[in-house]
Amino acid sequence: MKAIAVTDQAAGTAGMKLTERPEPQAAINDVVVQVHASGFVPTELMWPSTWTDRVDRDRTPSIPGHELAGVVTALGYGTTGLSVGQRVFGLADWYRDGTLAEYLAMEARNLAPLPGDVDFTVGASLPISGLTAWQGLFQHGRLQAGQSVLAHGAAGAVGSMVTQLAREAGAYVIGTGRAADRQKALDFGANEFVDLDNDALEDVGNVDLVFDVIGGNIQKRSAGLIRAGGTLVTVVGPPDARPANGLAVDFVVESDRAQLTEIVQRVRDGRLRTNISNISTLDDAVSAFNPTKRRSGKTIIRVRQ
Repeated sequence: MKAIAVTDQAAGTAGMKLTERPEPQAAINDVVVQVHASGFVPTELMWPSTWTDRVDRDRTPSIPGHELAGVVTALGYGTTGLSVGQRVFGLADWYRDGTLAEYLAMEARNLAPLPGDVDFTVGASLPISGLTAWQGLFQHGRLQAGQSVLAHGAAGAVGSMVTQLAREAGAYVIGTGRAADRQKALDFGANEFVDLDNDALEDVGNVDLVFDVIGGNIQKRSAGLIRAGGTLVTVVGPPDARPANGLAVDFVVESDRAQLTEIVQRVRDGRLRTNISNISTLDDAVSAFNPTKRRSGKTIIRVRQ
């Protein structure tokens, strides 16, 4: 099968190569999925799990990518809950070969059914962005109606999901980003927008929840805006700053079939829009992941036409 492989961490996305790999076999509780579309997060190339297995053994050349939508083609021994021929989408294991390939073997529990009226490219754009937003807001941030959210990177793949889900939950959302992101963030539902290059972040006043995808100085300044009992949620590692009278939570997104089902239902009924900036093919994936211009949404690879 065709696949994108990486062998050199220092080379980053420029070190990706289109290659031929053996088709995977389904282990116990696995399914094999014929991948129709795949997502990719560039920071994957900085994660140890991309380069080693769970006992720290080198596993290069590895296939990156963890978001997918496709069709089940085989079931491993003991696999239940899915069937051959079923449309699915989900989040693949961090320590196994990923989704930038024509076929993938993964645990069945990490997949959810993909309704027939949702395109594969849309399905592949949802798992990391949607689950990260959902878990950060509701599991870790304990967001309630009437609260306020400072959503960093509100025009990005995760931030746009945070903005939409928070607004649907009845929150007031202040989005942030660069000046060029203002209209896009507002279009996704932000009540206000802060240009981090030109506006004073501190002018937003106190908020109940900060959703941080940036870290560093922005995270430290944001922590000072959280009112008593509020929460700083971050996805960029252990926080450097904590609210004076609140919580700071960092987390790694996990696959959850029930949450995926909730997310895709919102897409179907128009309550949630995905944020895709570019769709490319597997043959052109390397150049798609090395763009000459900045993009604020996801790049999706359509593996099977």
